[in-house]
Amino acid sequence: MAPTHQENSKSSRRWWVWLLLLLMAGGAIAVVGWYQLFREEPQRFDSVEAYYLYGSIGAEQEEGIPYWIWRVLPEVFPQHLPGEEGYASLGMLWEEDEATPAGFSKKTIGFPRIAINCAACHTASYRTSEDAERQIVPTGPHQTFDPQAYLTFLGNAANDPDFTAATLLPAIEAEIDLSWLDRLLYRFLIIPRTRDGLQEQAARFTWTDERPRWGPGRIDPFNPVKFHPDLLALDPAEDDTIGNSDIMPLWAMDEQQGFALHWDGLNDSLTEVVLSGAIGDGARPDSLPVDDLADLEAYLLTKRPPPYPFLDDLDAELAAEGEALFQQTCAGCHGLEGARIGTVIPQPEVGTDPHRLAMWTAEAAERYNAYAEEYPWDFNAFVKTDGYVAKPLTGIWLRAPYLHNGSVPTLEDLLQPAGQRPERFYRGYDVYHPERLGFIHDGESAERHGFLYDTTEPGNSNQGHDGAAFGTQLDDDDKAALIEYLKTL
Repeated sequence: MAPTHQENSKSSRRWWVWLLLLLMAGGAIAVVGWYQLFREEPQRFDSVEAYYLYGSIGAEQEEGIPYWIWRVLPEVFPQHLPGEEGYASLGMLWEEDEATPAGFSKKTIGFPRIAINCAACHTASYRTSEDAERQIVPTGPHQTFDPQAYLTFLGNAANDPDFTAATLLPAIEAEIDLSWLDRLLYRFLIIPRTRDGLQEQAARFTWTDERPRWGPGRIDPFNPVKFHPDLLALDPAEDDTIGNSDIMPLWAMDEQQGFALHWDGLNDSLTEVVLSGAIGDGARPDSLPVDDLADLEAYLLTKRPPPYPFLDDLDAELAAEGEALFQQTCAGCHGLEGARIGTVIPQPEVGTDPHRLAMWTAEAAERYNAYAEEYPWDFNAFVKTDGYVAKPLTGIWLRAPYLHNGSVPTLEDLLQPAGQRPERFYRGYDVYHPERLGFIHDGESAERHGFLYDTTEPGNSNQGHDGAAFGTQLDDDDKAALIEYLKTL
């Protein structure tokens, strides 16, 4: 017997009710999924400097690590760290009452995530004695953080058989109460995906195994960008270059407007340097906080380094003699009115290690200039150069070790002929040596806290910046006067 019209209507209504319920359920699941995994909560800071130290540069979406997993990794995997102080054993600087070290941003995108920002490398520290309070200097060059050791720790932890929900969840729940839904997400999605992502990252950096270690206060800044499959996509199997470089200060950038930037002058636009730096740290074109980074750029223009901390002991008369020597010997390249300040000095002339120059190629510059062309801030100023930039010496006392690869521990050593400079020394210890204008780099404490730097390894040469034009032939009294003046810059 065929169904009646009334029965058909009831059946149709039931069908529509079920469809509506399914749509509502699907919508609810989608909303919950978006909230738990993708909602983005804005960060708020009291100052641009606080943003510099702890704000997002857009790296959390692609390169961020779930914060609570990151938080417990040193506790769960201490065997993969170089010391017993957790992340501090990697040289991170952690201010009291902060959720992250300086240079790490905590941001909620669905769930709390952590990623590095510019301050991870560009924040200096120093102590006037071993028991003195550590001073943290935003925009200075980091002496203690070892970014390669950090990457190695993350990779080793992710490849450990205990990187599982069964191991990590109890450690996380000892730190924070998770909801039942959060526990499910961490167990079946977030922890497995984090493990996979960190393993993929470790695999991307296997090319570093064939090159000298970076060590604290140094990084190979552009090979990671060249070899990243989503960025410049050059092949590390066809490229054995070494770009290991000392980390640069970012203060007083108003003094460098129009100058060639980076160690080798590969770009003269501070805007492009800031944006490309964020991309190098893990941001992508559609995640860059362009307006925030413009505020950061303005901050870098006017931020100044701290004064030399031992000025009370300065010999003013000797410093005046040193200023005259500076004008005669150094100002042409390093004085703010010097004819060559901010220009690229050809490598054969300055004589310093050439490996950094081989790392940056014309092809890399071309690919970077073509990157993200559809965006209004696209890159145009990347170039290939043949030397190193003559930099202003503002805050030079806090920029040790010296030369572009950090191969000379003190200014006293830099004024010696290259053959008399230390062949091996420890870097990464932030207790200052005021007489030598650099950090303590030998002895038991430096050995215990530092990294052994060997100038005979490729990319680590301490040669160059030598001869009459560079002050190494001055007599000892003149060198002492010049050093006394450099303390005042």
